Amino acid sequence: MKRFKNILYLNEPSADQTSAVARAVSLAENNQADLTIVDVIPTQVVTCIGLPPGGPISDQLCAAVKSDHYKILESLVKPYRERLQIRLDVLVGKTYLEAIRAVLRNGYDLLIKSAENPGWTNRLFGSDDLHLLRKCPCPVWLMKSPEKAKYSSILAAVDFELLPPVPSENELNREILELAASLALSDFASLHIVHAWEALAEKTILSRGDMSLDGISDYIGKGHERHREELNLMAGKLRGWIGKEAYDYLSPGLHLPEGPAKKVIAPLAVELLADLVVMGTVARTGISGVIIGNTAETILDQLTCSVLAIKPPGFKTPVEVDL
Repeated sequence: MKRFKNILYLNEPSADQTSAVARAVSLAENNQADLTIVDVIPTQVVTCIGLPPGGPISDQLCAAVKSDHYKILESLVKPYRERLQIRLDVLVGKTYLEAIRAVLRNGYDLLIKSAENPGWTNRLFGSDDLHLLRKCPCPVWLMKSPEKAKYSSILAAVDFELLPPVPSENELNREILELAASLALSDFASLHIVHAWEALAEKTILSRGDMSLDGISDYIGKGHERHREELNLMAGKLRGWIGKEAYDYLSPGLHLPEGPAKKVIAPLAVELLADLVVMGTVARTGISGVIIGNTAETILDQLTCSVLAIKPPGFKTPVEVDL
């Protein structure tokens, strides 16, 4: 089973984080992991006092601002001090940049944050959220507020090419499935494995008009069957990864919606009452129905539940650590 050992929780002052912090503490306890909670003060907050940087008064005021933010973190973790040792830190800079730099410096294997949920849009995720989803090298778990103590339904979105196989995609799909299964087992939640598919070049064939309707139907049916066989094969691999007993207990539902991933994943998540979607955010997949770049962001824009987003093996963040 997937285990996290070094967890970073990023403070989000725009949201009620009580339930998200409780979830992070519970996860750290269950994984016997280290937990660090950080707050990031925007640079302009520190510099807006109008004094030259580096002077004694400026340094004192900066220290005072950091002390105030540290007290906010202390209030967040106070209910859990007797249960778990939690490290606190206050950083200065752009929120997503400093969070990613902390990941790079300290080797965190999971970043947890409450979703920004900006009130002026219908989106759950804000600017910092999207930067983290694009650029953070470790898995990013964005929690909808209020976060549930236990999930009831978890959706794992996987994608693959039928031919030839892509090793990095296989590794990404394995991590998605193992994480989703581990959480479903710990929460006694239902697990749904979803793969969006499209018949290769279906629109081109229809536009040319040189194939009968029966021929087109047969072509689409065969494509559907090939994708179903591959999805069943992936489910069989999950059984081997987590063990027959755990797999049989989960008895995951397999879903094969036809259409572009950016159009069918989010509606299916609503239909399945998913509390969490586990998905990749940067990956090359099939010619159509891909989850890549803008497609992943289109899916994220439509989701109204928590998300656990995973990068493929070999992903390199563009963010650099200051030396």
